[in-house]
Amino acid sequence: MYLAKETFKTVIASTPLISIDLVIKNTKGEYLLGYRTNQPAKYFWFVPGGRILKDEAMDDAFIRLCKNELGLSAVRHEAKFLGPYEHFYQDYVFGDDVTTHYVVLAYEIIVELELSELPNEQHNEYKWFTKAELLTRDDVHLHSKWYVG
Repeated sequence: MYLAKETFKTVIASTPLISIDLVIKNTKGEYLLGYRTNQPAKYFWFVPGGRILKDEAMDDAFIRLCKNELGLSAVRHEAKFLGPYEHFYQDYVFGDDVTTHYVVLAYEIIVELELSELPNEQHNEYKWFTKAELLTRDDVHLHSKWYVG
């Protein structure tokens, strides 16, 4: 369930959020990144993903995030688990007066996607990056680099 804004602010200020990041590769070995339009990580290229909602099973969150972020039907047990990560930010979705701490479960999926058909809720642009390009660009967020470095 989605939390009311004031409740969600209190949660972010008080505890880590648990999320799933989707490391999407195509058959050429390129990685899909979206240009973030929301805090945290605003104005950086970042992998798709999002938080697990209250009372939402991880499998259900994975399905929802794949559908909402990518328009993709996928299930968690078919993805490669890359491991747990921690992300720390000096801002949060509502401003810069609260820090954000994520515990992230990263999964890799190999799939072909048409960039022009991807949703634009969290990202206003998508691009395929080679591993070398992803690792050397300053506008690719460090947390996304961790998954391929």
